[in-house]
Amino acid sequence: MTVRLDGLRVAITAGAGGIGRALADGFVSCGARVFLCDVDREALAACPHPSMPADMEAVEGCESFVDAAVAHLGGLDVLVNNAGIAGPTARVEDVTPEALTRTLKIDLEAMFHCARRAVPALRAAGGGSIVNLSSAAGRFGFPLRSPYAAAKWGVIGFTKSLAIELGPDGIRVNAILPGLVAGDRIRRVLEAKAQANGRSFAEQEAEALKPVSLRCYVTPEDIANMALYLCSPFGATISGQSLAVDGDMQSLM
Repeated sequence: MTVRLDGLRVAITAGAGGIGRALADGFVSCGARVFLCDVDREALAACPHPSMPADMEAVEGCESFVDAAVAHLGGLDVLVNNAGIAGPTARVEDVTPEALTRTLKIDLEAMFHCARRAVPALRAAGGGSIVNLSSAAGRFGFPLRSPYAAAKWGVIGFTKSLAIELGPDGIRVNAILPGLVAGDRIRRVLEAKAQANGRSFAEQEAEALKPVSLRCYVTPEDIANMALYLCSPFGATISGQSLAVDGDMQSLM
């Protein structure tokens, strides 16, 4: 099955590294045109795709990015809300209000602000797709990660509500729920949990992978492949769904 997305105009938040970079590379390899943003200026400098710096914690950052993407691409067919942070690893009584607020702003509110700004352009294009990155933490409880889990559960509700609202306009809205994605971010999370639990990293990693039927991490490319499918003609009637790409994860530890 060959996915061709020739000329598709795609905006991706936090697209300069990790899952975002895999998304950008994947769309371009299928013929799409991308415009991305990132808060990491060093990653942006190393990224070959058209881009701008933007901080998704600020409403103005969300709005200016979408406006710039529409101007650069001459319209918009796809918005991928990928930006997110891990948030604190701590017991709820030790999570500061500031840490909670920042996690919710970047992991949930930014998706709302980007979508709000993008919908008129998607509607003008005659329809399109919004893909929101949630997480396995959006369907399982996640001890010591309550701000992150709360945000990712919120993404699921936002996705479903927006799909119903925008369906008559031909705009599909779906969420992707990655499991344990290989890379520096999950290593930092597991290191923090290992420290909090008084375990070695190897012990924490083994516990994290035990509930995964395939006993494996997923890759950024696995996530990108799902997004490409959803935004292609093959996904033309898929909307309002929360799709796990997680090796059949049964719980989060």
